[in-house]
Amino acid sequence: MKRKRLRFSLFLGVLLTLLVALGLAAEDKYDVKVPGGLAFAEFKGYEGWPAISISRNEKVVAVILGNSTMIDAYKGGFPANGKAVPDGAKMAKIHWAPKKNEFFPDATVPGQLVNVDFMVKDSKRFADSGGWGYAVFDYDAASGTFKPGTKAGKPPQGNDAKCGFTCHTSAKAKDYVFTEYGAR
Repeated sequence: MKRKRLRFSLFLGVLLTLLVALGLAAEDKYDVKVPGGLAFAEFKGYEGWPAISISRNEKVVAVILGNSTMIDAYKGGFPANGKAVPDGAKMAKIHWAPKKNEFFPDATVPGQLVNVDFMVKDSKRFADSGGWGYAVFDYDAASGTFKPGTKAGKPPQGNDAKCGFTCHTSAKAKDYVFTEYGAR
């Protein structure tokens, strides 16, 4: 009887330790913030947002996601309707290193996580960058944590809420948004 209690106590202790460790690891990404700008926590739940589109090149495969405000803007005809995206719209772009699908060698699928990019429309907070705030959070696979992108990154990031503004000025006519909403 004592052995069963001891085993159960050990099992329960290990289980609780794992749950606490997982909880702390999950919180870590929500504690990260770009200096003077966006916090990862502002995008809590992005993993469950609907897909807007995908992108891919030789270096990364990506999925672009949008919150309900962004999806509603697309469904309302953005960008063809000429309207600006409303405040509160958010986008997330998750990048992975590409790898070959083991069952379909001609197919490329996500491999190791590289980083997550975020955009949020807030015309007052980000008036000097077209109304959009940007952030890049690089993923460190060894520690399982995120950190703000830096000028040493590829592409270099200004490590502030305007890090994506320079690139996005080429899409000024589409309210600084590159991504088209894929037909469904």
